Amino acid sequence: MTVLWAERALLPGGWAEHVRVKIGPDGRIAQVRAGAEPEGQRVGLLLPAMVNLHSHAFQRAMAGLSEARGPHPRDTFWTWRQIMFRFLDHLTPNDVEAIAALVQMEMLEAGYATNVEFHYLHHQPGGAPYANLAEMSERVAAAAARTGIGLTLLPVHYQFGGCDGRPLSQGQARFGTDPQMFARLLDASERALGHLPPDAGIGVAPHSLRAVSPQALHLCTTLRPGRPLHMHLAEQIPEIEEVRAAHGLRPVEWLLEHCDPDRRWTLIHLTHMTPDETRRLAATGAVAGLCPITEASLGDGIFNGMVWREAGGRLGFGSDSNIRISLVEELRGLEYSLRLRDTARAILAEPERSTGRVLYDSGLDGGATAAGRDTGAIQEGLWADLSALALDTPVMAGRKGDRMLDSLVFAGGDGLVRDMWAAGRHIVRDGRHRDRDRIVTDYLACIASLQERM
Repeated sequence: MTVLWAERALLPGGWAEHVRVKIGPDGRIAQVRAGAEPEGQRVGLLLPAMVNLHSHAFQRAMAGLSEARGPHPRDTFWTWRQIMFRFLDHLTPNDVEAIAALVQMEMLEAGYATNVEFHYLHHQPGGAPYANLAEMSERVAAAAARTGIGLTLLPVHYQFGGCDGRPLSQGQARFGTDPQMFARLLDASERALGHLPPDAGIGVAPHSLRAVSPQALHLCTTLRPGRPLHMHLAEQIPEIEEVRAAHGLRPVEWLLEHCDPDRRWTLIHLTHMTPDETRRLAATGAVAGLCPITEASLGDGIFNGMVWREAGGRLGFGSDSNIRISLVEELRGLEYSLRLRDTARAILAEPERSTGRVLYDSGLDGGATAAGRDTGAIQEGLWADLSALALDTPVMAGRKGDRMLDSLVFAGGDGLVRDMWAAGRHIVRDGRHRDRDRIVTDYLACIASLQERM
């Protein structure tokens, strides 16, 4: 048994003091007791660790490469996408593994115990499959073996270049799968997880309504029943216009009419929904996968958070493009975007829960579902996904109860997480990942090699 003793901890029933947590050899929480005498490793504040529910790891190496305006009069998501296509054409499997390891390390140091990887970079430049169809999936899994993060791998089905069924562009060729190939890729990717600890899991990701046919979307819903299914939806206005022109309905309307989304589904971004769409989709129990840093970076729009929450909607957080990996900035970004739009404060706060508490609780709930993982609380039987923070810092000094989370979210930054456990694996100690130096060295070598090839 690993034994932790926390001065304060967030338990399913609320805040508690002098909490002893025992972690079994299987990586699950074996016992939780409040009011216990000090024993084992002592920490200040113990929180359930969050799931990062949406990531494209390779894009981390693009950070800072897309901030100059090109020849277009207006820079948008669509012009950024062309930069991304040109960049990824140079990536090798070794590059992807080194970049993914850095991303996962940064996630762990930021307070995420789990990486849900929306993985669509499958093939060689030009689109020919690798001899091992799951070569790139294996590289993401190899990075997870190295970093110790919990992994839910979502191989992506990317069939067409648009709703009209047009072929993939040259920049999209490395993503492409027909339904039969995707089924084989999914099987091979799941086998790649066999070398990881038992908390790793698989899911399915039809990319978007633009990129898969209705028939292929239905197939995706049948391939891994009971496992998470993720899809981009209603991110950009041109996307909405294309779907409506092709299918006669807006994306959320089409999904609600032709599919049966439920708690298994995670819909990414959802930045352009009408109030009626928002309420109807929230009622299904599907998770809204929000990535506020990336959505701001790409100029996507602002999620309709108040209507979604009032309708009982569930949500979680991801780092998407990984331009900046910061859990607290993702949570803060959602609330601040709503404050700027609505010219008000404490938008998501409730009578019995502060803003920071609502954001953190929501992320735990939605993230656990999106990952298909037994996590999200310091509770016996769940994976020991735990985040420990010091209380003797300027950010946390003198704070108790929900004000600890408010201070973390609205005054916090890098370096507040002192220790991290993922399924009982003690991976971050004193704020540093156990393999930080070597992972950073390998990443720097990767970037140096990339610069020579680009």
